[in-house]
Amino acid sequence: MTNPVTLRVKLSILAVGLLTFLGVLIETSMNVTFPTLTKDLNVSLGTVQWLTTGYLLLTTIVMSTTAFILKKFNPRNIFLVAVSLCLIGSLICWSAPNFTILMAGRLLQAVATGLSTPLMFSLIFDQIPAARLGLYTGIAGVVISLAPALGPTYGGIVNRIWSWREIFVGILPLILIILILGWLTIRGTARGTHGVHFDYLGVAGLAIIFITILFTFDEAGRHGWLSREFWLGVLIALLFGAALTWYNHRSRRQLIDFSILKLPVLRLRLFSYFGLQFMNIGLSFVLPIFAQTVLKADSAQAGLMLLPGSLLGSVVGLIAGQLFDKRGATLPLMLSGILITIGCSLFFFTASSLTLISITWIYVLVRIGFNFGFSSALSDGSLQVQGAQKSDQNSLFSMMQQYAGSLGTNVLSVVISAVALTTSDAVLSTARGATIDFAILTLLAILILISIIYVYYRYERPTA
Repeated sequence: MTNPVTLRVKLSILAVGLLTFLGVLIETSMNVTFPTLTKDLNVSLGTVQWLTTGYLLLTTIVMSTTAFILKKFNPRNIFLVAVSLCLIGSLICWSAPNFTILMAGRLLQAVATGLSTPLMFSLIFDQIPAARLGLYTGIAGVVISLAPALGPTYGGIVNRIWSWREIFVGILPLILIILILGWLTIRGTARGTHGVHFDYLGVAGLAIIFITILFTFDEAGRHGWLSREFWLGVLIALLFGAALTWYNHRSRRQLIDFSILKLPVLRLRLFSYFGLQFMNIGLSFVLPIFAQTVLKADSAQAGLMLLPGSLLGSVVGLIAGQLFDKRGATLPLMLSGILITIGCSLFFFTASSLTLISITWIYVLVRIGFNFGFSSALSDGSLQVQGAQKSDQNSLFSMMQQYAGSLGTNVLSVVISAVALTTSDAVLSTARGATIDFAILTLLAILILISIIYVYYRYERPTA
């Protein structure tokens, strides 16, 4: 019989989970306001999308440090820093007179989310019995996956009734409640770094690589995929990647213990986790833009069309967690791979005839598939390592999950921008660009399904 999970532990996970939820909610709620922001702040769509891309990028960089931070500082202190930054950032965004100040506030919120997400999973992995791990990671997966889908609904309604500024006002009371709840319930001590020093050079190198990749895709949106600028960026990114690999092999300091990637199942589960979040955040960006530009929907309609899928997906996330605890990872992951492949294929093959209703129903299918696989990939990845390496696995998955969202937004928006270089018709370029985006997502879904099938037949199928 497993040890019961105390009310205090449940409330501590709830506090950090809600803070993570708010961070991701605001991140995606801004997507439906982009057409408004381009006019209010007098910036282009390519510039304004950095409110999401830049946010996710900094979140990723912060998460790369949490393998060290979670060992160095106790959980409550990490939480207090995160919730304070979220509050200050929200106030700055609410009062921002221009894009630069708004971006600064968003970056403070990014640091908060970068700390809170790994902290949430750290509390789960440290304090929840293995027999109930699937359920609680399923709940955490719902937090991460529900917020991106609810964000456009929340942002669209608030932007239509009031303005984009009220998006930040609406979360202030909840931030204060979260602060009190976390202060009263979060406990724990730091594990200690045992003489390990923080790897500043490793953080800088990783940040340079991530930024270079994003700016490289930006060049494709400005100059085209065959441009000199794009391929120069690709070369630079490869060189920095090689340099960081060389450094990690020779340095005594280590940001994350990347040796865990030698574990084949963990590596492939990370690919599934990354790919699913790329799809999740990418669709939450593309679909509202498509609905507003091509289908002439308003921001509220564009947000509401994602609501049914997000609500059904949240229920499925809980079912998937229980299924993982009872049957293991293969069944929920296989269901995930099949459903996302079907859903993304439907988006691609029906792109020219999509309506708000058809988008809603196809998105329901994709969300159900997403939630079957997202937390299951994380849970199975966590079971591949033991001891101190769990912090490394937690930070690695959290970091790549955030970067997947940043890259998804960046790549899919750049595709639309690149198509716009060949036509001055915004409706036509958005429709064509979205169709290419759907093709990219379909290919990614197929690769995820193949990886799931491969793990089953290579490592998990019972032998006769």
